[in-house]
Amino acid sequence: MKRSLLVESSGGPLAVVVAGANVQAEERPPDSRGDTKLLAQTLDAIVVARPQPTPETPQHLCLDKGYDNPTGRQEAADHQYIAHIRRIGEERFDEHQERTCPARRWVVERTLAWLSKCRAILVRYDKKAQNYLALLKLACALLWYRRFKRLCILR
Repeated sequence: MKRSLLVESSGGPLAVVVAGANVQAEERPPDSRGDTKLLAQTLDAIVVARPQPTPETPQHLCLDKGYDNPTGRQEAADHQYIAHIRRIGEERFDEHQERTCPARRWVVERTLAWLSKCRAILVRYDKKAQNYLALLKLACALLWYRRFKRLCILR
């Protein structure tokens, strides 16, 4: 089961979608991989009202190399995001160069690790995908509740 997760800059989950991991190659467009098929579904599944992007305040979307194809870039543009996708074959960051922007991929990985602390999500016991998705959404709501509670205590 593939999980596609969209998070905000601090790691709060905004959308989650699941799909079968063993999708046949003929069901996908020829220029895309399995992850780009879920991108449109994930962007459509955002649970909060998204502010309209303007030229003064554009909205950015950071994606990994799996989305470096015309389909992934087109989906981001269709949803009015400025896509930041590392090119396939692009070298990793050299330690001697200055960083121009902060690393962002670890935020998604950290949120996936938080979700994996729930045993029913780490090991999928559910037979139906709808039940598994419901558990993922419940775990995401629990993450938001814990963050809100922590903020209230700090104030």
